[in-house]
Amino acid sequence: MYIEQAFKGLYDWWRYIIGVFIIFCSWQIIGMIPLGIAVAYKVIRYGGDPAISNAQDIMLLLGSNLFLFVMLIAFSIGLIGVFISSKYLHQLPIKKLTTVRKKIDWSRFWFTFVLWGMVSVSFIFMDYFIYPEEFRWNFQLKPFLILCAIAVVFIPLQTSFEEYFFRGYLMQGFGMIFRNRWMPLLITSVGFGLMHLANPEVEQLGYIIMIYYIGTGFFLGIMTLMDDGLELALGFHAANNLFTALLVSADWTAFQTNSLFKDLSDPTEMGFMEIFVPVFIVYPALLFVFSKKYKWTDWKGKLTGKLIEPKIENNINLNSYDAEL
Repeated sequence: MYIEQAFKGLYDWWRYIIGVFIIFCSWQIIGMIPLGIAVAYKVIRYGGDPAISNAQDIMLLLGSNLFLFVMLIAFSIGLIGVFISSKYLHQLPIKKLTTVRKKIDWSRFWFTFVLWGMVSVSFIFMDYFIYPEEFRWNFQLKPFLILCAIAVVFIPLQTSFEEYFFRGYLMQGFGMIFRNRWMPLLITSVGFGLMHLANPEVEQLGYIIMIYYIGTGFFLGIMTLMDDGLELALGFHAANNLFTALLVSADWTAFQTNSLFKDLSDPTEMGFMEIFVPVFIVYPALLFVFSKKYKWTDWKGKLTGKLIEPKIENNINLNSYDAEL
């Protein structure tokens, strides 16, 4: 099963502490260097002493496309940190962090990517036709083409970082610590939600939006454990962020882009449809579809069962695993 993949590498608890430190430094320190360079360049070139107190001020200084680009670079460097930690600290090749299958099943990725892409696009256009007064056509050819180039390349890297870090590295790490499945699922799902606390949506909508973020974390975690791999979660997450960034943005969202539409609605009016329907209706429906397509069984065992350490030496055949990267 998926979490047990960690037994095929080095899984001492202290390795995960060092790994999280490496990943955090890659993401939030090294990854932020391009942002610092971009801000310094703008200030030096145009002069002045801009008041920069939050992400909104930085975005106004850099412009939405440049701001998006440098922020996504940070996640991309964070992803490299995950791979380095897995490969060299745990002697676990990337494939073992991705799936239990003999090779990464890209058909799973693309099935979920296309399915959720169609569903999310349908929801957006449904809202547009029902509430046209809440949207403004925002298309500008050159900025939109630049956005497309940035989004298509870097948003999948951003979402992959979050999946490999939360549903991959941390899920396996907490599994090695607690030797069960329900605690890794709980901790990584709540942690994934809490990571979004700094998003401007939380300030605008209140903490009720955390139901959506944490619920999404549980959905992605359940999908990963039941399917014994990250492929479905990677495809869903990439489609969700990519199509949202390209189609619609608002002044109060984390992704403020040169999208096709601008959402003019009052964020305080968001409620049941936007928060509860995805978590309690759409996500269970998707899990049902996946369970039928991929013939999932033993839900209780895969989501709550104990982990049993195989009776083999930790370092056996590590060279063969290294060759799989």
